[in-house]
Amino acid sequence: MPSVKPHLFRSSILRERISISPVILTVLAIAFVFSVDNSTFWYIASDVFSGHLLSLIGYMGAVFCLTLGAFSLFAFPWTVKPFLISMLILAAMTSYYVDTLGIIVDRDMIQNVMVTTVAESRHLITLGYVTHVVVFGVFPSLFVMWVRIAPQRRVKAAVTPILTCVLSLALATGLLMADLKSYSSILRERKDFMSSYQPGAPLVGAIRYAKMMSRSANLVLTSTGLDARAGSAYDAPQKPMLTIVVAGETARAQNFSLNGYDVDTNPELSKLPIINFSNTHSCGTATAVSLPCMFSKFSRDSYTFEKGTSTENVLDVLGHAGLHVEWWDNNTGDKTIAARFGTRTLTNLKNPEFCATGECIDGIFLEPLKEYIASVNKDTVLVLHQIGSHGPTYYQRYPAEFERFKPACRTAEFKKCTPKEITNAYDNTIAYTDQMLARTINMLAANEGLATSLLYVSDHGESLGERGLYLHGAPYFMAPETQTHVPMLLWMSDAFQSRFGIDESCVAKQKDKALSHDNLFHSLLGLLDIHTAERNPDLDIFTSCKTNIQVAKI
Repeated sequence: MPSVKPHLFRSSILRERISISPVILTVLAIAFVFSVDNSTFWYIASDVFSGHLLSLIGYMGAVFCLTLGAFSLFAFPWTVKPFLISMLILAAMTSYYVDTLGIIVDRDMIQNVMVTTVAESRHLITLGYVTHVVVFGVFPSLFVMWVRIAPQRRVKAAVTPILTCVLSLALATGLLMADLKSYSSILRERKDFMSSYQPGAPLVGAIRYAKMMSRSANLVLTSTGLDARAGSAYDAPQKPMLTIVVAGETARAQNFSLNGYDVDTNPELSKLPIINFSNTHSCGTATAVSLPCMFSKFSRDSYTFEKGTSTENVLDVLGHAGLHVEWWDNNTGDKTIAARFGTRTLTNLKNPEFCATGECIDGIFLEPLKEYIASVNKDTVLVLHQIGSHGPTYYQRYPAEFERFKPACRTAEFKKCTPKEITNAYDNTIAYTDQMLARTINMLAANEGLATSLLYVSDHGESLGERGLYLHGAPYFMAPETQTHVPMLLWMSDAFQSRFGIDESCVAKQKDKALSHDNLFHSLLGLLDIHTAERNPDLDIFTSCKTNIQVAKI
């Protein structure tokens, strides 16, 4: 018997590709994603259906059939491969973050991704992520490319996917109806369950995001507070006022020693006469939602992207009242909040001291701020948007010599660090923010020619591994306190308190009161004695703390 050369045998195998029908290829791809890219989904399922094996089998069968029903609409010979390759890559990409960081890829997370910068997003492209995508996305996609689509008659090729869709959806309905009461209860109580399903959850999120952007594409800007007028604090010649609003980034209240944290992360602020509001909660869990929401007139319950985009915010109201407004940014932009005002971007400046890694730490604000304070000659509100404690590369948010808490995690791959190392790195960012805020306050206090104040509030918090969650962006209904409980503090010079008639001791009595981003719009107007029908006195923390002047209750 003649021998077959090994290389000829291998070449023959590669040439003789497997022939598979589009529907069968779709079933195989779904089975692969279902079993390999859904570790978190299966983990939650094992908890939800603990002790109820038949219910588990029935529900998982229904989910599989629903997925097949949707995907079979693309199971035509000319569309099946591009579609399945896209789904395999998508599932591999999203499953890595869901399984390693506990992230939910919903509409808000997609929105956050769409508005982020390359510099910010590159920290999430780690070796572990690339390896995961190659193994679970690229390799199976190569298999899909390699197999041959079995020849079919034109009618059969057109009808089979439709028939598969109908039968799959019918079977899924039957499986769900078999125990509908239990399944409905589970879906109501465990909203994190289906939110972890890949690639279903990100696909639904992407569709919802596209619909949201479509609805907001042609919105017309609605004016807010055109009736705004400056109160009696502006009547007589006064020292010019400068209020700095610092929009913090990813700072959680639990790691502020001002709030009782047992690590001294606020050594500088604790020496200053500030009012620390210890019970403040955010509008969202990610910058793309929280930042525009906190400056808007809408409450968390009523805020939507469309409303925020199409309605002027508190900065516009201050402008209508005659104040000079500016926005300085060291993050991913102002999200159109300052679209009607002067903006200054400090990110990515060529500054070896503060921008050595290609991104700038918040010390970049201090030198230009010193010059700016000395130049102010009119009533001004300046917003500073920090990079703050944005992860996962916490170690890049402060100077190396500022690493007080050691050992600190110095990688974006948290699995390579201990929980203590991750927390230490994060605490270093809070301590650096503490120094930055304290130095800003000291610069304001040193200028006796101005009436100055500083209001700091973070946009959202951060998870550091609690309950298996990292970073931020969890849907609000399931977000832990670490992502929604944020620090907020206020400092006012004596000249500011005198001019605006503010009883500091009265304000301090509210330091432990339940507050939120809902209060910012109204309290900023009250703080600066701006009269408008848009201000809700019930949400203005200064309403009952005015002495020499009164904020009108319109």
